[in-house]
Amino acid sequence: MSSMSHINRTNTVQQVTFRLMRELNMTKVFGNPGSTELNFLNNFPEDFEYVLALQESSAVAMADGYAQASGNAAFVNLHSAVGVGHALGNIFTAYRNHTPLVITAGQQSRSILPFAPYLGADQAADFPKPYVKWSIEPARPEDVPLAIAQAYHIAMQHPRGPTFVSIPCDDWDKTTEMPNYSKIIEGTTPTVEAINQLLETLQSSQKLAVVLGADVDRQGAFDTAVKLAERLQAHVWAAPYSSRASFPETHPQFAGFLPALPEQLSKKLSDYDVILVVGAPVFTLHIAGEVALFSSEVKIYQITDDPKYAAFSSATTTLFGSINHSLNAMLDKLAPLSNYQNDDFAIPLRSAAPKITGMTPIPVEYAIDLLAHARPFDSVIVEEAPSHRSAIQRFLPITRPNSFFTMSSGGLGYALPASVGVALATDKRAICLIGDGSSMYSIQAIWTAAQLNLPVTFIILNNFGYGAMHSFGKIMKSQSVPGLDLPNIDFVQLADSMGCKGARIKEHEKLPEAINKAVNTTGCYLLEIIVDPNTGGV
Repeated sequence: MSSMSHINRTNTVQQVTFRLMRELNMTKVFGNPGSTELNFLNNFPEDFEYVLALQESSAVAMADGYAQASGNAAFVNLHSAVGVGHALGNIFTAYRNHTPLVITAGQQSRSILPFAPYLGADQAADFPKPYVKWSIEPARPEDVPLAIAQAYHIAMQHPRGPTFVSIPCDDWDKTTEMPNYSKIIEGTTPTVEAINQLLETLQSSQKLAVVLGADVDRQGAFDTAVKLAERLQAHVWAAPYSSRASFPETHPQFAGFLPALPEQLSKKLSDYDVILVVGAPVFTLHIAGEVALFSSEVKIYQITDDPKYAAFSSATTTLFGSINHSLNAMLDKLAPLSNYQNDDFAIPLRSAAPKITGMTPIPVEYAIDLLAHARPFDSVIVEEAPSHRSAIQRFLPITRPNSFFTMSSGGLGYALPASVGVALATDKRAICLIGDGSSMYSIQAIWTAAQLNLPVTFIILNNFGYGAMHSFGKIMKSQSVPGLDLPNIDFVQLADSMGCKGARIKEHEKLPEAINKAVNTTGCYLLEIIVDPNTGGV
């Protein structure tokens, strides 16, 4: 008799679900509880951790940071349809970030659903669509564990993303069996013929550009991309609005960051005869305009496993496959470099950042440069400072995989709670670099960091307003736009009220010591830097 016959596979839906979650390594639950979740949370297992967020959108962003940093799907538990509504902004961000999440929400008892009950939703599974990969309210209580297992595997398949399961609150006490769910071995590559055709084009190029997107780092291909770029002797660009760093930004072959503006994008790439875009759309744009590159003689190739990235591209030949597997398949066919070739980039493509002198009011470039030199080597940057992104890209180079996260949706309210999730997943210091406007979307996440004593440093770059909007107003020739100024917010006092120590710095002479303390402390800490509102810009 096999050992499996001695295992009692029948138990309550709740107990079977917890067993399943252990097997899937989802023992942290991110949420904000309500009455429709009590039956799930009753007698919560001691080997699980409930990560309490004070608002549902923050719960989703914390789970997003945790999932991206850990590489495994994170489990979210929201309060009914209203909680899903609160969370939709960061569900959209998770969808655009390709973040694997299993999002659950309580539903009213099945017996009263026909009578429009309080907290009930007629079509709960439809609510988060189309920004989840899969959504279901199981037909029977017995099907809940299987639905969660299916949601997990769908979330984890590339392109990854959030899934959703609506669960009536009385389902948890019913009995069911442990599902015999499948296990998936992932990874696809383009055909040998497609790889050979691509390599023939790349190797015959007179001037080759490789554009790397967030999926490169997300799929563990950071180091592989470096090897491929070196063997191809290509110039490497970061894709517009890439939410991860996928190439060392101090590498001599790194050319810089592509803008999301049509004319400037075409100008940056017009001198190349072949462009290979990996793990990114071709291309993400922020404003309308003509992309002259698409009607030129430049040959554009793409490697992706996202059908939408492929379908929405213009003037592009797409090879469909998992990023790391595809790049390794190409590497296997490329000869190592000669000593002569290794000298081709003795002079880096991108010049070193200039030396910035401190002054008051504090230039944002000075603050970022100090941070770059003071932060621990293995710290992780979580960024949401749109008006200062160009300064961050210039003065805070990212050189390691899995060490930079931001949102690819354009929606604010992500980075502050996401940094909490990153710290939970890595035990490394997470540095949340964020604007004053962005931080107020999810300021309550500081409370979670303080309660868990997490190594998170919140650096608020305070320019007293929505600086990115001021910049875009100039680009789009908008005038007299209201609602862009944010005076009279005391971030240090807010942090202190939630149990997080902090400091506010206005004078540049005090900034070096303040930054060093902020990033080398224990637990969480908030540093508010009053920056010159006339520095920075998108």
